[in-house]
Amino acid sequence: MVRKKRTDVPSAGGESSQSHDTGVGSGRATQRPPQQGGAGGGGYSTGRGLVPQSQQTGRGGYSAGGRGRGTSQQQFAERPPEYQGRGRGGPPQQGGRGSYGSGRGSGGSGGGPFHGGPSRPPYPELHQATQPFHGPASFEAGSSSRPPEHAPSAQSLHIPEEAGQAIQPVPSSSKSVRFPLRPGKGCTGTKCIVKANHFFAELPDKDLHQYDVTITPEVASRGVNRAVMEQLVKLYRESYLGKHLPAYDGRKSLYTAGPLPFVSKEFTITLIDDDDGSGMQRRECEFRVVIKLAARADLHHLGLFLQGKQADAPQEALQVLDIVLRELPTSRYCPVGRSFYSPYLGRRQSLGEGIESWRGFYQSIRPTQMGLSLNIDMSSTAFIEPLPVIDFVAQLLNRDVSSRPLSDADRVKIKKALRGVKVEVTHRGNMRRKYRISGLTSQATRELTFPVDERGTMKSVVEYFYETYGFVIQHTQWPCLQVGNQQRANYLPMEVCKIVEGQRYSKRLNERQITALLRVTCQRPQEREYDIIETVHQNAYHEDPHAKEFGIKISEKLASVEARILPAPWLKYHDTGREKNCLPQVGQWNMMNKKMVNGGTVNNWICINFSRQVQDSVALRFCYELSQMCYISGMAFTPEPVLPPISARPEQVEKVLKTRYHDAMTKLQTQRKELDLLIVILPDNNGSLYGDLKRICETDLGIVSQCCLTKHVFKMSKQYLANVALKINVKVGGRNTVLVDAISRRIPLVSDRPTIIFGADVTHPHPGEDSSPSIAAVVASQDWPEITKYAGLVCAQAHRQELIQDLFKTWQDPVRGTVSGGMIKELLISFRRATGHKPQRIIFYRDGVSEGQFYQVLLYELDAIRKYKSDTTQGCLLTTIMIAILLTRVGIFCLAQWWTPKSVIPRSLTSTYVAMLGFRVQAVQLIIMCYGMRTSLQLMLCSLLQITFAIHMQGARDLCLSFPLHTMLILLHSELVFTWNQRLQTVDQ
Repeated sequence: MVRKKRTDVPSAGGESSQSHDTGVGSGRATQRPPQQGGAGGGGYSTGRGLVPQSQQTGRGGYSAGGRGRGTSQQQFAERPPEYQGRGRGGPPQQGGRGSYGSGRGSGGSGGGPFHGGPSRPPYPELHQATQPFHGPASFEAGSSSRPPEHAPSAQSLHIPEEAGQAIQPVPSSSKSVRFPLRPGKGCTGTKCIVKANHFFAELPDKDLHQYDVTITPEVASRGVNRAVMEQLVKLYRESYLGKHLPAYDGRKSLYTAGPLPFVSKEFTITLIDDDDGSGMQRRECEFRVVIKLAARADLHHLGLFLQGKQADAPQEALQVLDIVLRELPTSRYCPVGRSFYSPYLGRRQSLGEGIESWRGFYQSIRPTQMGLSLNIDMSSTAFIEPLPVIDFVAQLLNRDVSSRPLSDADRVKIKKALRGVKVEVTHRGNMRRKYRISGLTSQATRELTFPVDERGTMKSVVEYFYETYGFVIQHTQWPCLQVGNQQRANYLPMEVCKIVEGQRYSKRLNERQITALLRVTCQRPQEREYDIIETVHQNAYHEDPHAKEFGIKISEKLASVEARILPAPWLKYHDTGREKNCLPQVGQWNMMNKKMVNGGTVNNWICINFSRQVQDSVALRFCYELSQMCYISGMAFTPEPVLPPISARPEQVEKVLKTRYHDAMTKLQTQRKELDLLIVILPDNNGSLYGDLKRICETDLGIVSQCCLTKHVFKMSKQYLANVALKINVKVGGRNTVLVDAISRRIPLVSDRPTIIFGADVTHPHPGEDSSPSIAAVVASQDWPEITKYAGLVCAQAHRQELIQDLFKTWQDPVRGTVSGGMIKELLISFRRATGHKPQRIIFYRDGVSEGQFYQVLLYELDAIRKYKSDTTQGCLLTTIMIAILLTRVGIFCLAQWWTPKSVIPRSLTSTYVAMLGFRVQAVQLIIMCYGMRTSLQLMLCSLLQITFAIHMQGARDLCLSFPLHTMLILLHSELVFTWNQRLQTVDQ
């Protein structure tokens, strides 16, 4: 290795003997007598009380550019003008572009730390229980800012209908938020029993003690912290730790089952590097560890919560149990979030470009009405293959790297892929020092020189490696890896480095890698069930020393829970078809003998072919067959295109799209017509072509596009053409079907009064993209009572900001003064213009909210919705606001003990999908806030959402549905709340 010397302090060249990785191995420890802290008899002030601190978000935002078109997308520019519509294919208010500027943040408040005093008990309480409740009376959240783990049902809170009355004040903090109670359990449908990937756990009867841990010098690596604490436990468990086996979170907290024999104590631990075979003296690192009592809590409150006798979930107790059960898997596998991965848990699968998939499992302790349970689910994620760097680069560039020199684009791609990756050197025998890559040299290896002595004598990297290690560098034309800091970088030739195993790939996967990963994770339900049970057996929780220490016992059998099969909704089609009504069977149906209830119109269209395998004549024939299917299904579709189909290369997608669009519009402008549809034929493996095409069509050109893969073009099956026709009809403003119950006005919570249904979500940048904005999207129904058509708004906002900042906003207009607006207002106005009614009820589905953000989202976004109640200029008649917040990343799999081809709606878990290959039921915990309504929630969530799924399908199968945003698949019910939540991107390939 070569280190570049600083010019102010020249020194001898050569490879540094000091590793640049902070991690050190375990070894012997210097046993220095620990120092007793001040354990006093009087009151004291604790370090932490496990009460979440208030979180506050900042201000700021981004604006989304481009032009929207049609009824489904509205995009906004940089400032809030009058939102003039420029769309086509629907009411004037639905199309077009507007703008949203910067948003605003919001903060939620939480409790502070506990403080000691003379009248305090000897230990601060980790959790302060609220008074038990015995009826439907409302309750306030406790000191913890986190919500209960259960999914409570709706509770009514009246909002005055008179515009002149002041609306109720919005809760100003999490402590004043009242979560509604569940009004009852549903009974519709046929009862059945299903198995879930929950394994019941016995609640231990022990006191939990939390201790603050301070390790000096402080290190960022959890692995080093764990190595320090592992050595401390090994040395002092039988003495100073009172034979307790603690659980450690890798940061600042240590937990024990029972108190340690001290209040505060200091230890000194010395770790020694593992023997690297060099024969040199191994490096020693000394750490000072201070353990201090912070808080105490018994599990009695958790038991009360599970029995329904306590209002708020003791999150801290659940967190301790989760940490205890994570101790053993953390030492065996590679932890990533709440999941654990290993190359030995399943066969590795290459994803291409030096990336491979590892098999693993998700683990989380959960409270349910059936008791405490451990949720286990199978998982897969991407890791960097432990290859020599030369081989990794060859896979990354997908060519023989020795055939030609690297281009500038190659260097940029290599630098982006390798930055932050840990490598080990291979040119020094068993001495495998590890370094983290910080960049690439701008010069080739043969051109790099460095000073070797204080006089500034220069030597090349090639000469140094040959003279020092006897290693001849072969790829002298390649750049060197830079490791360490930029001010004093070290040079390592690529061919002497190998990527260290076990590094998760955190960058964005390309389309081919995503497809390969999905193929790996696709399992039949029975196979997934077997893998889950096998994982539980391998983990052997009954032999886990930490579980034994804390008295936790885990069952090895899948939980059996009650479920119900809901009746499928009847669908209404056009009266001119042979079949006017349809009852879905086995989760699907076809369009044979049926016609769309409202067929759209496509008069002017063109076709572009990006597949080399498809001839223009084949493309023209396919388009003709597609037009005939659209006509048979009920659309008005002209069989002749505006321009003949044209073939193009994928790398010229932007140029070809804009040129062809300009040519078509030039021809149509003489007739005062517009282009209705673009049909695109894509290669089966199209990489980023699909995403680039959609971006250009939807943001630059503003045209509706329909993509078709090459394999489908050649097959030209009637079923495929019918499904594509359904997609096209929705995109051009038509309606495929409506519910029979909608026509007869029998939809609960929708048909009785004008109701608008919202769906909202925020998409965040991929990890590693520190400057990209988050994208907020809100859609709302635009017809009533059918609720089949939706208009959407999108806006960019601050990086990783979960609160939707532009739901409500005000700004100063030089003429009108203070003006209010925002996404909610625009969609409410759009609903009123489209239906002729003022909405009297809002049902708001909010997706993608984590447990720690419930209160923030509820306080801020509910406030934004309620502000329109006081806007008398809009004439809104809102009397009811219902908000359903969806909990993300809770993977729960359920399998019927007997097969049925119908929707499963468990009493203990909930689903509206047929269990097909590769899909699983996932739990979604809901917080329902209901203002001004006293109706039982099952009327909505057991019926409304099921029918919403049916009417938002672009195809004739449940998998093709498009709920307001992607696939918001939710339903509410009791002990365990389950649903299909497979997040499918609605790709029209």
